[in-house]
Parts: sequence; structure tokens; C-alpha cells
Amino acid sequence: MKLKTLSKLGMALGLGFLLAACSGDDSSKTSGDDSSKTSGDSKEVNLAYVEWDTEIASTNVVGQVLEDLGYNVTLTPLDNAIMWEAVSKGEADGMVAAWLPHTHASQYKKYKDNLDELGENLAGAKIGLVVPSYMDVNSIEDLTNEADHTITGIEPGAGITAATEKALEKYDNLADWNLLTSSSGAMTTSLAKAIKNKEEIIVTGWSPHWKFAKYDLKYLDDPEGVYGGAETINTFVRKGLKEDQPDVYSVLDNFHWTSEDLENVMLEIMDGKDPKQAAKDWIETNADKVAEWTKDVKK
Repeated sequence: MKLKTLSKLGMALGLGFLLAACSGDDSSKTSGDDSSKTSGDSKEVNLAYVEWDTEIASTNVVGQVLEDLGYNVTLTPLDNAIMWEAVSKGEADGMVAAWLPHTHASQYKKYKDNLDELGENLAGAKIGLVVPSYMDVNSIEDLTNEADHTITGIEPGAGITAATEKALEKYDNLADWNLLTSSSGAMTTSLAKAIKNKEEIIVTGWSPHWKFAKYDLKYLDDPEGVYGGAETINTFVRKGLKEDQPDVYSVLDNFHWTSEDLENVMLEIMDGKDPKQAAKDWIETNADKVAEWTKDVKK
């Protein structure tokens, strides 16, 4: 959330090059004057996502459903803020990765007027500080010197990172604590190592996530309400998608599943299965749910 100007520029340029590479030399894939898009014939779809385990799983599943319908789907991993910006500018067609009302509150406020909001695709999400259950602490306000005064976090641009920075300011007992930012993968690696050695560790966590199925974990109580209450994961698409690609719009609009569904796909990926294959396997065993998502597609 505190990216330097040059960092923003670098990411923006990176996005431009990445999207250009995804589009190849065919300018019709990105041009607003593309006649194939306006006639609803375009088979090119670009879904943006942030590289969290939840969003890797959900975006691969939705992308595979669209591929099975005959679309050429590109999945574009982006920094959280850039993901919102890309969809708002029409550089990506949609995302199923918006955490509301707390985690992505600032991005929602900034970009919502330039997006079509399709509602939640998963209910009951949550963010906060998470510790192994063997640690003898249950509330953020009870933290003293655990884990060497360090919270192991994820990417600097993530909403949960901003919330944790706020927690360091809000809770007096965290005044001399440090937030170690890295990546989602590095966080779970550190968590696994600490649990194996039964060491203290405090991580920025969210659910649904496979780590709650694999390890015995608990959220720390948040009496100041820094991390907010229950959240939903929501779907947003670019303006004009409904007119340009009505079938893609309807699939994204109908997409809805449960935490159990999502965690099953995440666990498969965490255990080493390729995300695309994990998505295919889930789709094969959940044909009834997929049929609900595709029920409005014109045959």
C-alpha cells in the first residue's frame, strides 16, 4: 500500500508488457473498436488475479470452465492494486478475487465506478493474525514478546498487510513489533517450518485457506476490530463485458461456491498438483455445480 512512485511505474510497465504479450500482435484483442467484441464473437478472455492460494485456485477453475466452453483464456497474475486497475481500464476482462468489505476497501472505493460488480462468489471469508494452537496466547492485545516481536506477513500491496500495519499502530503492546513482508508462499513455508519445530510464529492469515485443513491453527481475537468481521470474495468485470461477451459475463455472474470447494482445490495444488489439472479434476467431480454456472450460456 506504500509503494514508491518508481515501483508503481515499474509494475504498470510490467502489466503493459504482460498484457501485450498475452494479446500477441493482434490489436483487435484489446481495441475498444474491435468488431468481433461488440458482436459478441470474441473468444479471447483475460482474467486477472492476485497470487494468493485462494485466488490461484478459484481463477484456474473459472478459467477452465470458460476454456471448456471454447474460449482462449489468459490468466494474468498481478499485484493487488494493479489487478483492480487492470479490470477498471478494460485491460483485463474480470476477476473473482475481490475481498470485501474490509480487505480491498481502498481499491473498491477507488475503482468501483469503473467496474461492473457481480456480487459475492464465496461467503464466510475472514482475515486476521493466526498462530498455531499450541501457543499460549488468544488475543492480539495479549501479545508480549512472542516470535521475537515479529509478524510474518505476505505481499506489501495486500489488504491484510495494510490492516496489519494499522494494527501495529492501534495496539499499544505492538509498538515495537515488526511486520516481515514477503509472499504468500514464503509465509506458509515459514509457518510449516515453525510448526514442525513447535516454535512460536504469528502470521497474517485468511480463510478459506488450505493451512487450516493441514494444521491446528487459531485466529487471535481482535478487540479493536482492525481486521473487521466476516468477509466475502466477490466478482468484478470490466464495463461492457455483458454486451461484448454475454456468455462470459453470465458464467462469471453465476459463479458461486463454498469454502469447502475452494479448500479442496487449494489442497490439491498445495500437494503438488498443477493448478490447471486441479481445476479440471474438481470440475469433473462437480459437474452439477458447473452446470449452474453455465446454465445461461447459449448453446
